[in-house]
Amino acid sequence: MNREVLSSAISRAVLEIPAGKVATYGQVAAAAGYPRYHRQVVQVLNKSGDVLPWYRVVGAGGRICLPPDEAHEQRQLLEVEGVRFTGTRVRMKDYEHHWQREPE
Repeated sequence: MNREVLSSAISRAVLEIPAGKVATYGQVAAAAGYPRYHRQVVQVLNKSGDVLPWYRVVGAGGRICLPPDEAHEQRQLLEVEGVRFTGTRVRMKDYEHHWQREPE
């Protein structure tokens, strides 16, 4: 597995998530072509700093999976983009990003 290729594919997938939408770590991994590599999505986001819109990637079911300070920042950034929550989870039915498949 070429780490640069994997990292690049994950970065592209994250950049495709538009403002006001979110995707889970698993969805990003699948969109990048590596459906079982959700942990690598976390690593790429951690290493990217603020280059990627890291806050648009959430845990399964819309859960924010960060320590309290970072979780608060993520929630604020998403709310600024218009994303709404039910309790502590993003309302995925309203704000989940779906990648468009290329025509075959």
